[in-house]
Amino acid sequence: MNITLHDKTLEIRLTRAAQKALAQRDTPLVAEMELLFSCLLRKRVHFGEALAQSTPVNDRLAVRFRPIMTRHCSVAEGGPTPPSDDFSIANPRPYVPNWLAID
Repeated sequence: MNITLHDKTLEIRLTRAAQKALAQRDTPLVAEMELLFSCLLRKRVHFGEALAQSTPVNDRLAVRFRPIMTRHCSVAEGGPTPPSDDFSIANPRPYVPNWLAID
């Protein structure tokens, strides 16, 4: 299935296991695609419940794109969650992924 996110087509790929898990939910699951700008780029997907600023895929799933930037470029303080802030991008379209696969 496809949705439009920031004027770009995003293909959503769900395995049978993901479809089954989503069908059992009472509330939509939000998949947040995070792009971290720092010394290097890092992509992550976080799952949660908050629907703010998300785009519905169907009645059980919504997605959103969140660019962030680290406060400092230091490998020592990086770790799994380096200190970071939201990063406003004037045109996020080129940075939105082409697809999101959920298993």
